[in-house]
Amino acid sequence: MNYIENIYVCLMAPLLITSLCLRGRSRRVIVFLLGGMTVCLLSSYISTFIAAVQGADTLSASLEIAPLVEEIMKFLPVLFYLIVFEPDKSSLSDSVLVISLGFATFENTCYLTQNGAAHIVHLLIRGFGTGAMHVVCGALVAFGLVYLWDRIWIRITGTVGLIAMAITYHGIYNILVSQSGAPALIGYFIPLITLLLLAVFGKDLVKKTLR
Repeated sequence: MNYIENIYVCLMAPLLITSLCLRGRSRRVIVFLLGGMTVCLLSSYISTFIAAVQGADTLSASLEIAPLVEEIMKFLPVLFYLIVFEPDKSSLSDSVLVISLGFATFENTCYLTQNGAAHIVHLLIRGFGTGAMHVVCGALVAFGLVYLWDRIWIRITGTVGLIAMAITYHGIYNILVSQSGAPALIGYFIPLITLLLLAVFGKDLVKKTLR
């Protein structure tokens, strides 16, 4: 079935048309949103290929392969934007978060199409949990890039460490939500609690970093 590609085309077409009619910051937001959706699609191809090569089942691929592939793929368009356009700190951090948002939106839409909408409560919990997880991982990388990129001596090691942190966070989330009952609920709510903590305690730190 090529339903994933069909969903991508249906979502991409109006966004692409809209981006042609916009300018400045608004256009960048749409482009990064499309970028997040595109790397989500590519990540599914790469994860499926690696799983086939390694002979991994669906659960193993979700727990061991997907976090690694997805976090690296989300970082690549940011790296391209950073190297080619040399944006300011605010634009860079925004790009990471919007790419994560596009990734989560496309992933949730594909999940809805594949599993149906019979259990609306579960869909709501999963939708918020998965969206928050991708945004948290993006926020980790965004903050690190903004803080570390001007410091050449820790640029490479720091960036690798941040991506590894995002992969670990993502992997723990996938492990928990692959279970049933309380472990799954804990997994879904951990990203939401993390975002709340970032919103409460991280504002001043982010403002200082963006100066």
